[in-house]
This record gives sequence, C-alpha cells and structure tokens, in this order.
Amino acid sequence: MENVQSPLSGLNTKNFQKVIDGKQVDLFFLTNQNGMEVAITNYGGSIVSIMVPDRNGNMANVIQGHDNIDDCISSPEPFLSTLVGRYGNRIAKGRFTLNGKDYSLAVNNGPNHLHGGPTGFHARVWDAERINQQRVVMRYVSAYYQEGFPGELTMNVMFTLTDDNEIVIDYKGTTNKKTIVNMTHHGFFSLAGIANPTPSAMNVVCEINADHYIPIDDTSIPTGEILKVEGTPFDFREPHVVGERIDADHEQTRRGAGYDHCFVLNKREPGELSFAARIVEPQSGRTMEVYTTEPGVQFYSDNWADGYKGQNGATFPRRSALCFEAQHFPDSPNHPYFPSCVLRPGEVYTQKTIYKFGVEK
Repeated sequence: MENVQSPLSGLNTKNFQKVIDGKQVDLFFLTNQNGMEVAITNYGGSIVSIMVPDRNGNMANVIQGHDNIDDCISSPEPFLSTLVGRYGNRIAKGRFTLNGKDYSLAVNNGPNHLHGGPTGFHARVWDAERINQQRVVMRYVSAYYQEGFPGELTMNVMFTLTDDNEIVIDYKGTTNKKTIVNMTHHGFFSLAGIANPTPSAMNVVCEINADHYIPIDDTSIPTGEILKVEGTPFDFREPHVVGERIDADHEQTRRGAGYDHCFVLNKREPGELSFAARIVEPQSGRTMEVYTTEPGVQFYSDNWADGYKGQNGATFPRRSALCFEAQHFPDSPNHPYFPSCVLRPGEVYTQKTIYKFGVEK
C-alpha cells in the first residue's frame, strides 16, 4: 500500500489505511483527462471527495465526506455518501414475507428498517481491486441471514470515472437463495463545494423526470398510493429552486420534514438507462445530471443534519446537501404492485447509475 496525498482534495491515503475485521481499508483516487478527481474508500464504498471545477475553473469537493477512516466509522450520518444494501430505504416495521416465510430485520429508523440496518453494506469492508486510474471494483459477500436477510448475496460494484466527467456505478449481484435486493449509493451532493459552513442547497435549481411520486405516512413508509406531482411541491418536471416549496403547507413535505420521497421515474420500458434528474448551483455554475436503470429515485434534502464536522474543517448544516438515491421503491416487499425487488438463484441483479458533472457558463 502506497501513501498518496492528493493536492486537489488534501486527502491522504494513510489516514484511511486500517485493518478492520481482518480486512484492509484503503483510499482510491480516480482521475480523468480533464483533471477531475474522485476519492473512494472500500469501507462502505464511501465516496469522500469529488473534485470538479466551477465556471471560473476553481476546484472544490462537491460531496460530503470525512478525511479519515475513524470519522467515517463514527460519522453522525452513518450513510454519508456510502453504498447502501441489501435494502436501501425503509421496510415497514422491519418485516416482510417471502415464500410464505416471515422475516424480521433490525428496526433502526423509528418503527422501521432503514438502509440495510446498522451493520449493512455501508459499515462493511469491501474487497477492492483497482483496474486502472479511472476504475475500481468492490466486492462483498453478505452472509446468510446477515441483518436478517435470507440467502447469501454476492455483490460487485464497479466505480468508473469517465472522460465525460461521469461517475458510473455498475452493480451486479447473485444469491444462492431467494432474497430481496435494493441497492443504492447515498451521495450527499453539495455543488457549491463543502466549506465551513457548507452553503445551503436551497438555492439549487432542480429538475426531476417524474410525473408521479410515492406519498408517505407519518413514519415515512409509502401509503401505497402513487400520486401525480402536478399541482404539488413535488412537481420538478420543469426546473424549480429546491427551497421554493420545501416548507409549503402540504401534508407530504411536513411528513418528510422537507423532501424525502421516492419519485417514480418516467420510463419507456423497465430497466432502460434514462435521464432521472438534473441540478444546477447558480453561484458556481456547477451542474449534475443523474441517469439510472432504476424505476425510482429518492430525493432527500438533508433535513436532519445539524452542522456536524466533515473533512478538512468543513461543517454540514441542515439542508446543505441534496441526495438522489437511485433505487426500487421503499417498502416494495410489502406492496405487491410495486416493481419487484426479489432476486432468485440463477438470476443476476443489475443496476447502472450515472452522476455526470458539468458547468453552466
């Protein structure tokens, strides 16, 4: 293991090198021909830095993260820009039925299961292999009944930084017994650049390619309805400033304490790679587009942050980040008419999600 320090992000690999549960944790820098740099650790597949220019060429880190492994492990936000699995988002009361058998999961978010549980994929050391300067592959085998899920699940996640300034995340998973899978990556994006304090993301202009969204009850579980965004604070079919309607007098923004909802993406056919969302940060001019094969994207406006400390002295106040978690719908196992998240032996779970960065002059 070499010791590498990045002049761009100021991160040092030695601050991430640690043996946990007999596995080596490290930090991997990906770079492209445009000078963009991404830093990823194999602890939870956390992306700790994305260095991109603003309209004047000034580089900044546009994702919230920590600058050492111990802070990653003890972060006040355990899912801060990490991989999430086996099941992203919530499962009501931590219960579901598969093949006529009832399963119980950890309850770690009010009365519900969230993001694979407290020792889910975000808190595991993945086996990592650097392919080249622009690609790293991570692999994890989730044991039978880990966090209560049936089946042994083998998950491979490939991170690629393209010369089009895209971070491409490719997932492939197999199981030896019927199980449920809903992977995502929980990037907390701050296009203004992280700082002390990180600026509010409420002036960011957002577009989401969805005619419908999934309303939630007062514990953030889907009611089972799929409602039109038209005439609601959830209509981002045309670009809107995020903060414009976030505190509107609307039952759903109250229940989410802002935006914390799954949007039903417009698709011509299931599984097609298509445009999901775009955000523009007006001060810096930085832009991010999201493309995914998934049926939904959870739009989360970072409603629970409290100004905790991140890397290089940055702090992360409430609503200083936006998350676009590409995924199947929350609580799908308990809603038979939602797209299925069941994976059977012999099948391959796949997902491709792209975060593409740019600048508006």
